[in-house]
Amino acid sequence: MNAPDLAQVKQFLLTLQDSICQQLAKADGKANFEEDSWDREGGGGGRSRVLRNGAIFEQAGVNFSHVHGDQMPASATAHRPELAGRSFEAMGVSLVIHPENPYLPTSHANVRFFIAEKPGADPVWWFGGGFDMTPYYGFAEDAVHWHQTASDLCQPFGEEVYPRYKKWCDDYFFIKHRNEQRGIGGLFFDDLNTPDFDHCFRFTQAVGEGFLQAYLPIIERRKGLSWGERERDFQLYRRGRYVEFNLVWDRGTLFGLQTGGRTESILMSMPPLVRWEYDYAPQPGTPEAALYTDFLPVKDWI
Repeated sequence: MNAPDLAQVKQFLLTLQDSICQQLAKADGKANFEEDSWDREGGGGGRSRVLRNGAIFEQAGVNFSHVHGDQMPASATAHRPELAGRSFEAMGVSLVIHPENPYLPTSHANVRFFIAEKPGADPVWWFGGGFDMTPYYGFAEDAVHWHQTASDLCQPFGEEVYPRYKKWCDDYFFIKHRNEQRGIGGLFFDDLNTPDFDHCFRFTQAVGEGFLQAYLPIIERRKGLSWGERERDFQLYRRGRYVEFNLVWDRGTLFGLQTGGRTESILMSMPPLVRWEYDYAPQPGTPEAALYTDFLPVKDWI
C-alpha cells in the first residue's frame, strides 16, 4: 500500500477552496468572500471564508483547516476506539451555502483526511466526505440531477460505490429526535483507506470537484423564481432542522469543538436567520406539505 502524501492532499484542499469560492462568487454576482486566517493553540490552524448578503447567497462559508495534536478527540475515537492515545493530523475543506430565495436549496459538502500515529506502529489514515442537499421546496428535476451527478462521479470507482454512499448519507443525515431526514441526501463516506492511498485520494478529489457540478445548475434553474413572506417563513422554520442536526448529531461539529478549533469557523454552518414554531404542521395539499411527503422520505431518485 503506497504511503499517504500529506503535502499533496493539503495542496488539493487549498486549491479546492479557492476554486469553489471563485465559482460561488461568480454565480452570486454581487458579494465576495472575506477571509479570516486563524491559528489553533494546540497546533495548526486554517482559513475561513464567508460570503454574506449576496444577490443569491444570504450566507456561504467555505473553510479550510489543518490541525494536529497529541491526543485524538472523543468524537473521533468513539467509533474507532483503537485510535485512543495516538497523535493525529486532520485537514479538510467544509462548506455550507444558505441561499436567500426559499426556492433554492441549502447545501453542504466536505472532504477531509485524517492520520493517527504512535511510535512503533503503522500509521492509521483515512479519507471522508460527501455532499448533501436540503431543499425547502422540492423539485423532482433537481433531485434527479443532484443524484445523477453523484452517481456519475462514483461510476469510475465501481458500480457499488454510489448505492453504498447514498445509503450512508441517508442514514447519517437523519434527525433522530424528529424521525425525519435533513434533506434529500447525496453522498457520505468515511474511514476510506482501501485499496490504496492513490485510489482513495482520486475518489475524494472527484467528490470535492463534483459538488458544484451538482449544485450550481440547480441555482441557475431556480434563482429567478419569485417568493414572498409565506415561503420565507417556511424556509426559516425548516432552517431550524439544520441547526438541530448540526448541534446535536453532526460529528464534524463535535470534532471541531473538541479539538479546540475556531468556534466562529465551526459554526459558520449555521444559517444567519432561523425560527422555531411550536407544533407546526403544514396544511395538506400545499407545497410545504409536499416537502414532507414527496421529498424527505428516503427514495431512489435515479
